[in-house]
Amino acid sequence: MGRARASIVLEGTRISDAERLWYDRVRWPAFVDGMKQVIAVEGDYPEAGAKVVWESFPGGRGRVTERVVAYEARAGQEIETVDAKAAGTQRVTFAADGDGVRMTLELDYRLLEPGPFSPITDLLFIRRAQGDALRRTLARFARELRDEAQPPL
Repeated sequence: MGRARASIVLEGTRISDAERLWYDRVRWPAFVDGMKQVIAVEGDYPEAGAKVVWESFPGGRGRVTERVVAYEARAGQEIETVDAKAAGTQRVTFAADGDGVRMTLELDYRLLEPGPFSPITDLLFIRRAQGDALRRTLARFARELRDEAQPPL
């Protein structure tokens, strides 16, 4: 099993503002790396038990299913995620950090069809790609949050 992690400090942001944007499924394609569109939502998202199905751009993860395992307001969420090649658990956490919010994404994953060289491939390529995707998501999220806070001209 591999693990990827990324974190960012959102200066001048309240946890409630970061959380509101993060859980806004309509806005996800603007910042979730590789996401083309949300296909379906079942249940009371972001609460435990809710399920989201989304689709990536061609050449990406394909159809992704996420099920909320745990949710705590102002703290974070844990989801089980599965696509054609991998399954895992993703956590998002929010914590006060000075006058801002430290937001962390962490993904524990396993390949669904591992081969004899999977541990080496994971170490050299997959883990890095997963971490890069988490960092891109957080960077886009920060821009989206900043743009949302800017008053219109």
